[in-house]
Amino acid sequence: MIGQGLLAAAGRYTPARPVWECRCSTASPSHEKLATARSLGFHDDEMQPSADAERPAELERQRFEVDIACVGFGPAMGGFLTTLARQLVQPDGTPALESPTQPGSPPQVLCYERADDLGFGVSGVVTRARALRASFPDLSTAGIPMAAPVRTEKVLYLLDPTGASRRSWMLRASDRALRAFGRVLPFDSEALELPWTPAFLHKDGGLVLSLGQFMQWVGAQVQGTGAVQVWPGTPVAQALIEADRVVGVRLLDQGVDAQGRPGEGYLPGMDIRAALTVVGDGPVGPVGHQLDAHFGLPKDHHARDWAVGMKFVIDLPQDTPLEPGTVWHTFGYPEPEIFGFLYVHPDRVASLGIFVPSWFDSPMRTAYRYLQHWMLHPYLWRYLNGSKLRSWGAKTLGESGRRGEPHLVGDGYARIGEGSGSTNVLTGSGVDEAWATGTQLAEAVLELLRAKRPFTRQNLADTYLVRRRASWVEREALVAEKARDGFQRGVVRGLLGMALAGLTQGRFSLAGDPTPPWRRIPTLEQYYRGRVRPEEIDRLRQECQARGVSLHGALMERVGWPAIPHDGQLLVSHQDALLLGGKVQAPAGYADHVVFLYPELCERCGTQICIELCSGQAIAPGPGGVPAFDREKCVHCGACHWNCAAPLPGNAERTNIAFRAGAGGLHSAEN
Repeated sequence: MIGQGLLAAAGRYTPARPVWECRCSTASPSHEKLATARSLGFHDDEMQPSADAERPAELERQRFEVDIACVGFGPAMGGFLTTLARQLVQPDGTPALESPTQPGSPPQVLCYERADDLGFGVSGVVTRARALRASFPDLSTAGIPMAAPVRTEKVLYLLDPTGASRRSWMLRASDRALRAFGRVLPFDSEALELPWTPAFLHKDGGLVLSLGQFMQWVGAQVQGTGAVQVWPGTPVAQALIEADRVVGVRLLDQGVDAQGRPGEGYLPGMDIRAALTVVGDGPVGPVGHQLDAHFGLPKDHHARDWAVGMKFVIDLPQDTPLEPGTVWHTFGYPEPEIFGFLYVHPDRVASLGIFVPSWFDSPMRTAYRYLQHWMLHPYLWRYLNGSKLRSWGAKTLGESGRRGEPHLVGDGYARIGEGSGSTNVLTGSGVDEAWATGTQLAEAVLELLRAKRPFTRQNLADTYLVRRRASWVEREALVAEKARDGFQRGVVRGLLGMALAGLTQGRFSLAGDPTPPWRRIPTLEQYYRGRVRPEEIDRLRQECQARGVSLHGALMERVGWPAIPHDGQLLVSHQDALLLGGKVQAPAGYADHVVFLYPELCERCGTQICIELCSGQAIAPGPGGVPAFDREKCVHCGACHWNCAAPLPGNAERTNIAFRAGAGGLHSAEN
């Protein structure tokens, strides 16, 4: 990990006004702001590092001043820094623009990324790449590892070959009809290739990428300019807010125990004071959530639609017929609500995985197990048999889109990327949109710097917000805004609603009121009614708790899901995956970032979906009914945050699990 003190010590960037201050920084929030944050479900200890109350009053934090502090290095920040860095320094090395905090120097721009290295833990992706090509007109896939142009693309409806999938009578009847008339249809190996796919789903002219490899390439381009610094392994704990103005960020404390209490080698997180704070920390980022708690969301906006993406990167067999640029989208299996994907990179490498959405009304949302059943589908397995796991991972996807957009600008801050509501939920596209929001903000910042105008809410609205509202990102987001509402009332209705919204450019859609995921989760007894008796569920629960394992495996096999035939190569246990590919790193000296706020709610929870769905099995049955969290297994997907079945008292929009700033996570640049 990079020591925070190195930042101030780095000779290239000497603080303009170094200050050592007592109890530095964030002004005490007013009673009104505390009440607002509490009403949103934030505890007092979520607005400051949890150990603050136990620290001595004379605690000193180092303070460092920059012009622009950035949080998170994903596609949005890549677009922001790429565009900004090109305009800060002249070809001869002299400043093209002057720093307001350090006259005579170019603006000081620092970006902090939680992961151990740039691009760790992100995803394989297919994108139309419009915004990427605008930033890199001469973009060549030859210079980017694992990149390929899209060549073929198709959508597959997968039937249920096991009989265990919970399908409606309509889908079961459809499956029987397809099997009966399959000889006259493009039907093969329990799958139907859709003869026609709406244009809005296609990625014609796009790219297949490993986002990890692409972001490492972008990071090299950005840092090569010498105009900005990007610091991986440096989590940001919170924004510094004074009188409703964001004045910078505080880095995460080091040398603490799991509860955040200072120990030997304690190093309080540095305060980074900045004229502008750019927040691009994704849908479960702690800084974004803090801003939402402090400032609230715009009227009628909410974040209720989510998904967890679980994916593998594999070596395909030597004799694979799949060519680079092959793109498959699937739906229908292993459960009708679960979508799948397969993207083929050069050199027989493929990214594949599934998306498990918040409107999948099941307490057994085990993405890892369902992914293995998906791979074993006969249509897919004939291509995957003999493959080998290279790396794996998981990620939370914020799928509220435009409806989940927070306040994009305020005094001293701006939001970009997925956490700003940029994802297009109709086309299933997010990378290009996120990159575009970053470039739009960079153009706005350059305009304000040249005019020597401060980063106020109004100035940012007049520049960044105007650009975003006039762009294709906004136009397409409005088309997609209600496209997935139909899924609130069933899969068939949801698919029809997407087609209707896409074909009518958003003029029409099928209604469905999005609700928080916890409202949709039935109890185990309700979900398995008529299939497993309550007393048997209770017996299996007690057996699994005694063994310290999750319950989904026992229940899924009880209702007919076949056991996974582990081959030690591609079909491997969850624990083996933690060791084989995409290893998890959990550096010592940091507090647990997954916190169960009210243990008594966990004790009364009979579902404990957080255990069943955990992407790395980092949450397990614990003493007294309170789940136990193991940082050594956490991949930082954030699925527990939105899947918790227990809402916070007094605030139905938030759950009993807080996902705070943390270090480490998945250690893989291939995903």
